Amino acid sequence: MPIAIAMQRPAWRDTFAALRLHNYRLYVIAQFFANTAGWAQRIAVDWLVLEITGSVTLVGLTIALQFLPTLVLGPYAGVVADRFPKRRILIVSQSTIGVLSLALAIIAITGNAHLWLVYPLVLAMGVMQTFDGPARSVFVSELVGSRHIRNAISVNASNFHLGALIGPAISGVLIVAVGSGWAIALNVLAIVTGILLILAMRRDELLIAPRAPSSKGQIREAGRYILAKPTLFWTMVMVGFVATFGMPMPALLAGMADTVYHTGAQGYGLYNSLAAIGALVGALASTRRASLRLRTIMLGAVLYGLLLILAGLAPFYALFLVLLPLIGLSRLLYMTGSETMVQLSSNLTIRGRIMSFWVMIVVGGQAIGGPIMGWLAEHLGPRTAMVISGTVPAIAAIVIAILLAHSGRLRVRVTARRGKWVAIVPRSA
Repeated sequence: MPIAIAMQRPAWRDTFAALRLHNYRLYVIAQFFANTAGWAQRIAVDWLVLEITGSVTLVGLTIALQFLPTLVLGPYAGVVADRFPKRRILIVSQSTIGVLSLALAIIAITGNAHLWLVYPLVLAMGVMQTFDGPARSVFVSELVGSRHIRNAISVNASNFHLGALIGPAISGVLIVAVGSGWAIALNVLAIVTGILLILAMRRDELLIAPRAPSSKGQIREAGRYILAKPTLFWTMVMVGFVATFGMPMPALLAGMADTVYHTGAQGYGLYNSLAAIGALVGALASTRRASLRLRTIMLGAVLYGLLLILAGLAPFYALFLVLLPLIGLSRLLYMTGSETMVQLSSNLTIRGRIMSFWVMIVVGGQAIGGPIMGWLAEHLGPRTAMVISGTVPAIAAIVIAILLAHSGRLRVRVTARRGKWVAIVPRSA
């Protein structure tokens, strides 16, 4: 059965209906600044490490340090999100990240950036991001209520993944113009702005979610909940493959710019800008979904993987550039669809813990995949690494789709009907 996002496809004027709410408008602005500048900082730190060491492998390790805490602390962050005020968690986590970012910017701008200074700061920010993520996901429900939750989830997911594509583009421009340190400093300004916007929200308009009582086994309860729901379990399994192999694009694009096309930081910024153009289109398209199915998630992963493969095999530079917007479009549509599926498949009282597993998979997958893809790019070449980054998720999606079809006594049928080339039907059909 499909997960309904809306009773019918929304009218164009209702594409961003949740933005009519005052608090949610402030949140989206704060979220956009935080996402965009946060990703700009991550890319600036990656490039800074590349400048210091010249090693793509160490760039991959830097990505791992940013995301590794989520693998260890993710489930506990979900418990915290379910038991404490989300708004307060966001203010504390963002304030701490702002202080850490300021310290990182200062050492980079003053020329004192050394790995023994950079890595502890990056790791500490990763710890705070672990607690920030689940609280941020659930806070959306308190801002918009049940009426606009579906639209808000889609807008919020689009916002997150759009920032993940626009941020690196901005970072590439700043790195060329003024250096990595100022790209990191941009994040400090964005965090201060975001905190002020959260403080400016009307507290009487917040629809505070019921807090989960303190009890033993809350993490195990969430794990059993996920295992019992195919829409949660298989979506998260597939996202794990995409996050690990398909999402460490910064390291791959850095390698393409550095050793394949020899375009340097300027080309690196261009690549991310082109991907961001596709993401803009994907953000609009994702808000107009009327329903979601597991097969939609699997087909989206296959499409994203194929585009990465084509980019890695592109025989000439112009084709590589043309493929980047399509990669941005497909990635955003896939990730927003997956996150919407997970949120709408979980009850509100347990959603913080469910989203902590989601964040753990998305972020932790990149923590594992960053060093792997960085090592592959350095030893096998960026082209081969990009082909692998697309091949693994595509194969995984096909295998999962076959398993789902078998368990549901279904089969795949290719038809000539316009708009429905592939259909999943009962085996007897």
